[in-house]
Amino acid sequence: MLDHLFSSVKDVIDNKVILITGGTGTFGHEITKVILENYNPKKLIIFSRDEFKQYNMKKIYPESKYNNIRYFIGDVRDYDRLMMAFQNVDIIFHAAAMKQVDTIEYNPFEAVKTNIYGTENVIKAAILNKVDRVIGVSTDKCVSPANLYGATKLCLEKLIIHGNIMVGEGNTKFCVLRYGNVINSRGSVVPLFLQQKKNKCFTITDPNMTRFTLTIQQAIYFVLNSASIMIGGEIFIPKLPSYDIVQLTRVIEPDAEIKIIGLRPGEKIHESMFSINDSHQIIEKDTYYVLTPDINVSQSYEEYYGKKIKECFDYNSGETTRITDHELKRIIDEN
Repeated sequence: MLDHLFSSVKDVIDNKVILITGGTGTFGHEITKVILENYNPKKLIIFSRDEFKQYNMKKIYPESKYNNIRYFIGDVRDYDRLMMAFQNVDIIFHAAAMKQVDTIEYNPFEAVKTNIYGTENVIKAAILNKVDRVIGVSTDKCVSPANLYGATKLCLEKLIIHGNIMVGEGNTKFCVLRYGNVINSRGSVVPLFLQQKKNKCFTITDPNMTRFTLTIQQAIYFVLNSASIMIGGEIFIPKLPSYDIVQLTRVIEPDAEIKIIGLRPGEKIHESMFSINDSHQIIEKDTYYVLTPDINVSQSYEEYYGKKIKECFDYNSGETTRITDHELKRIIDEN
């Protein structure tokens, strides 16, 4: 896992204009904290459509204290607003998305408008504004997707990687970060289980279920490191441990009852970071993988990152290294 910051991150962030779409979410809050505490951007723009979340975020990071932070109300569905917001921006972290699996299954057209059309708008506006780097935030649910959320994120990845072709002779570079469940993020199972702990009864959908795990801090370090080394067209995938759902309940409250309620629509037993169909395009590093594009992007990935792996395998949460109970408890307690 990339759990330290490369010195080159400073060169990428300092004195640059950074914009975060979906900037008031879990990812936006944490990357804002890390950037403001460790770097000196010329401007940090929080772009989101929820004025109440911006109001709350301004209490934590007020413009009176942080003279380089700005708050823009806007929706990625609104291309004209993006064109205005992206003027003179150097780096975009694209995290805006509908993410709740159940909500998306019930409101599919809305998810398509935000996750797919919104991403298309971000790409076009970034190219026309000559943004230097665009980093899309994705999810393991996009691999062999079983729900619309995963399918829209698969489209997001394809669109962002294709942005490297759309840009033509321009300088904008696009890459994607794909990672697993973030402990204690909104929508994750941990906050639900911590609430259910009070009644000593956990509701789980399937006892065999496994998930990749990482902390939000690890996710941000991974994103920033990847943004600093990207050459355009890559999908960066961290090497992560996994946990099984029964292990999680045992760590939170070993004496609680477990009630099996069955799989929800679109829910998978195991998640994959990449499938066997992608493995021929994978370059393995010590703490992460680089999934190189199978479209004609004029970059020499093997010269830059190293040789592609020869074996074919499905990198999934059911077969990867399991996190220990002690480490899992420590992560939950600290986050």
